[in-house]
Amino acid sequence: MSLHGLVQIALFFGAVFATTKPLGAYMARVFAREATFAGRVLGPLERLVYRAARIDHRAEMTWKTYALAALTFNLVGIVALYTLQRMQGILPGNPQAMGAVPPDLAWNTAISFVTNTDWQAYSGEATMSYFVQAAGLTVQNFVSAATGIAAAIALIRSFSRRNSQSIGNFWFDLVRATLFVLLPLACVVALVLASQGVVQTWDPYVTIPLVESTKDASGNTVAHQILALGPAASQIAIKHLGTNGGGFFNANSAHPFENPTPLSNFVEMWAIFAIPSALCFAFGKMVGDARQGWAVLAAMTVLFVPMIALCTLSEQAGNPALRNLPVDDVQSLLSAGGNMEGKEVRFGISASALFATVTTAASCGAVNAMHDSLTPLGGLVPMGLMQLGEVVFGGVGSGLYGILVFAIIAVFVGGLMVGRTPEYLGKKIESFEMKMASLVILIPASVVLVGTAVAVVTAAGQKGIANPGAHGFSEVLYAFSSAANNNGSAFAGLSVNSVFYNIATGLAMLIGRFGVMVPVLAIAGSLAKKKLVPPSLGTLPTHTLLFVTMLVGVIVLVGALTFIPALALGPIVEQIASSKS
Repeated sequence: MSLHGLVQIALFFGAVFATTKPLGAYMARVFAREATFAGRVLGPLERLVYRAARIDHRAEMTWKTYALAALTFNLVGIVALYTLQRMQGILPGNPQAMGAVPPDLAWNTAISFVTNTDWQAYSGEATMSYFVQAAGLTVQNFVSAATGIAAAIALIRSFSRRNSQSIGNFWFDLVRATLFVLLPLACVVALVLASQGVVQTWDPYVTIPLVESTKDASGNTVAHQILALGPAASQIAIKHLGTNGGGFFNANSAHPFENPTPLSNFVEMWAIFAIPSALCFAFGKMVGDARQGWAVLAAMTVLFVPMIALCTLSEQAGNPALRNLPVDDVQSLLSAGGNMEGKEVRFGISASALFATVTTAASCGAVNAMHDSLTPLGGLVPMGLMQLGEVVFGGVGSGLYGILVFAIIAVFVGGLMVGRTPEYLGKKIESFEMKMASLVILIPASVVLVGTAVAVVTAAGQKGIANPGAHGFSEVLYAFSSAANNNGSAFAGLSVNSVFYNIATGLAMLIGRFGVMVPVLAIAGSLAKKKLVPPSLGTLPTHTLLFVTMLVGVIVLVGALTFIPALALGPIVEQIASSKS
C-alpha cells in the first residue's frame, strides 16, 4: 500500500473519530428530550408537525405498537412513492417530459428507497424527473434513515429501562431524527458539495456542441452532447449521511456532477460513517457507560481495517492476466499502477478502494468506481462486508442495532462457557432474546442464498447474466447480498431491470429490512420489561478487549460459516483462476 493511501485512510479515520463524540453526545441529548440548540431553532417546526399529524409525542408505545407504527409508516411510503413514479408524466418539475415508470420498476424502486437500500435498476437522468427525485426519492432518503435511527434508539432505551412495558414513541423518534439530526447535517454537507461543483438547479438539460464530432454505434455523426442537470446536491448530501446510496445520475458518485473533486469525495466518505460512528457513542451515553459505546466502535474498526487493507492491496497489485503483456501496471511517480479499470483518474486506486469499502461496510451503496471491475479479491471485500450483516458501522441505526444483536449472541456464548445465565448491560439474556437474535441472523442470510440459487437455475434469472462462469455467479450473489442487506450497490455486469429481478430483489429488500427490524424491536420490548441485575464476580465485562475480541470472532464466524461455500464458487475460484492465467 502506498504512503498516499495510508495517509488518506489515516485522515479519513481522524475526521470520523473527531466528530464521533460531539455528534454522539448531541444525539443522546436529542432523544433524551434534553435542551439543544437545534431544539430552540427547530422546536416550533417540530411542534407544528405533531399538531398537523395529530400526534401525541409523549405517549409511550409497547414494542408491538412501535413496530406497527413503523410498518404502517413505511407501507404508506411505498404506496406514495410508487404512485409518484406511475404519475410522473403528468406531474410538474419534469422539463425533460419523462413518462411514467414501468410498474415492476416502480415497485422495485419504491421498496428500494423506503427500505434505505436505494438499489437502482434504472438510469436516474433518463428515468426520473426532478420532482420525483426531490419529492419522492429525497424524502425517503430522510425518513428511511430516520426509521433506522428510531429502531436503534428504541433498542438502546430498553437497556436502561426496568420493569417497563414501553420502548418510547416511534413518531417522536422519527421526527427528531429527521429534523434535529439529518436535516441540519444535510444542509451543511449540501452547501459544501455545491461549493465543490455538485449541481443544484431546476433548469432543463443543456445541449452543447462537441469540440470534435464523433460516430455512434450505428455510424451516425454525433456533434452535440446533452448534459444532465438537476437538484443533485441536496439529494447527494442525504444519500451519504443517511447511508442511502441512490445516485441522482446513473454513474452515482463516479459522476463529476455528483462528486467532482478529491475534497467532495472525502466529505462524502466522511458523511457515510459520521452518524453510524456517533451512534455508538450515543449508545454508551444513553446506557450510562461510555465504555460500552467505545467497545462497539472498536469492534467495528477492527473488522474494517483488514478489509480496507485487502481491497487496496488487491487493486494495487493489478490484474495477473496483464503481467505477460507489454503493459506497465507498476506504481510510480508518473503512474497509479495496479488495476485502474472502472476507476476515475481523479480519485485513483486508494480513494476508490477506500470508498468501496466504506460504502459497503456502512450499508450505503454509493460508488465512485465500478465494483464489477474490481479484482476478484477486491470485489470479495464489499461482498463480504455486506454478508457479515452490514454491522461494520452499518446503516444509520441499522448498523448499531445489528451489532448489538451480535453482542447479545457473544454474551450468550460467554455465558455458556462459564455455566451461568448471560447478561448484557445488566439484563439477562434468555431464550426469547436468542430466538429473535437467531431470526436477525438467519433471515437475510436465507434470502441471499435462496435468491441466488433461484436466479442461477432459472431461465429468467440467467437472462440477466452477461458474464459466464465464476464472475457471473459473483454478480448474482452480490446482487442478492446487496438487496437483502439493504446496501444497494451492484456488480454492474448483471442486467437487473427485468420483471424477475425487479420482483425478486424487491422482495429481498422488504424481507431484509423488516424481517430484521421487527425481531430487534421484539428484543427491545423483552429487555425493557426486565429488572437490572447488579454485576457480580461472574459477570462478563462488555467493555474490555476480551469482549471486543469475542464480538469480532462471533461476527466473523457466523459470516464465514454462512457464506464461505458461496464465495468459493465466485470470487475465490475466480482469483485462483486469474492467478494461474
